[in-house]
Amino acid sequence: MNGALPVRQVAKPWGRDVLPAPLVAPTGERIGEIWFEPPPELSALLVKYIFTSEKLSVQVHPSDAQRPGHGKEECWLILDAEPDASLGIGFRESLSADMLRAAAIDGSIESLMEWHRVRPGDFFYIPANTVHAIGPGVSLIEVQQNSDVTYRLYDYGRPRELHLDQGVAVARAEPYPLALRAKAPLGEAVRLVAGPLFRLDQVTGDMLAGIASDYAGAPLLVIPRDVAARVAGQEVAPGGCGLALSVDDVTLSDRGTYLLAQPY
Repeated sequence: MNGALPVRQVAKPWGRDVLPAPLVAPTGERIGEIWFEPPPELSALLVKYIFTSEKLSVQVHPSDAQRPGHGKEECWLILDAEPDASLGIGFRESLSADMLRAAAIDGSIESLMEWHRVRPGDFFYIPANTVHAIGPGVSLIEVQQNSDVTYRLYDYGRPRELHLDQGVAVARAEPYPLALRAKAPLGEAVRLVAGPLFRLDQVTGDMLAGIASDYAGAPLLVIPRDVAARVAGQEVAPGGCGLALSVDDVTLSDRGTYLLAQPY
């Protein structure tokens, strides 16, 4: 496959019926996620959009060392945010494993976490073992290791399974490093992730030539933010994601902003 990836819209009760342009929710549905099916040529990464109207659960993911082949590191680029929207990432102070477990059981974990106010263009890298939650009123692009292993620590009393033993065992209950934050406004080229598991760049079309050699020799994902790209001659519009078997198959508009992603 070379070109636009298949799209899967996922309805969620915590999703939204109005999505940021150019995305559109089907009438009567609340869309929480839009997935781009990972192709066999590049199965290590998953790209999705996430849209929230309610708080998502407090959760944590293991590393590849803890769950070989099932580790999950991810990153978030904020597309749209309501005025008070925030992300819970890490804690204001470090907690012991016993303190973390107790806070998850009594619900105080929410107030112990660090809640980061967000605006469009804010970027956060979320290493494995980082306790995190997405608040309401957020629309974002997520690029992640293609794994579905999630340990839910707290869910605001909703009747869903928790995974306290597994989650506490892998969690680093500590402050979130500010160095893992960045800004990526439209129209600016920014290197967002440089390993160890994948690379992610925001580029403008006129800057592609300067980093093309970094992506040479392996497939990559192309995510248009505001202007369509052409991948192997096929148009990939904003709101979509394309697979390029080679960076030579990618044509970007000089006036457009795009994300490029590739596993190491």
